[in-house]
Amino acid sequence: MADLARLKEIAEPEAAALGFDLVRVIMTGSEAGDGERALQIMAEDPATGQLLIEQCAALSRAVSDRIDALEEAGEELVEGNYHLEVSSPGIDRPLTRPKDFAQWAGHEAKISLVEKIDGQRNIRGMLAGIEGDLVTIEDRNGKPVTVPLDAIHSAKLILTDALIAATRPIDTTGADEINEEEEKADD
Repeated sequence: MADLARLKEIAEPEAAALGFDLVRVIMTGSEAGDGERALQIMAEDPATGQLLIEQCAALSRAVSDRIDALEEAGEELVEGNYHLEVSSPGIDRPLTRPKDFAQWAGHEAKISLVEKIDGQRNIRGMLAGIEGDLVTIEDRNGKPVTVPLDAIHSAKLILTDALIAATRPIDTTGADEINEEEEKADD
């Protein structure tokens, strides 16, 4: 078993020390130990909303070193075998913090609720934003649905042309060379 709240307490200052915002900390895979488990840490550079590979590697080393030190001191943070994954949230990012629901208002999202509200557990539509702790999304019929933040099990953006247009890549250096090499390989 993993104490995700404790792992978040450990990862957050490591991310902040590198200038990153923590997006989420989750454990994937089977807790029964019959499959591959991963401690997934997702973070972003506030300037870009993404992380470069080098930034992911730096955060991975910092968190890994901190976890190792705490475990050597006798604190068991994750029971059993697992591997650490550090990643950028990507374009169709999860919405985990109140600021995500405000920042990405106007884009299509899918919200899964802890329990059904008005007969719905999953709502897909245009994210209208957040006010206080209430998130509003317009369902596919254009009807606004408002739910408390703590009633949301998970939420994420839906990959659309509008989202792609709103999310520019951090660095396209070398993209032309890659395309040229692919074209030469096809000859």
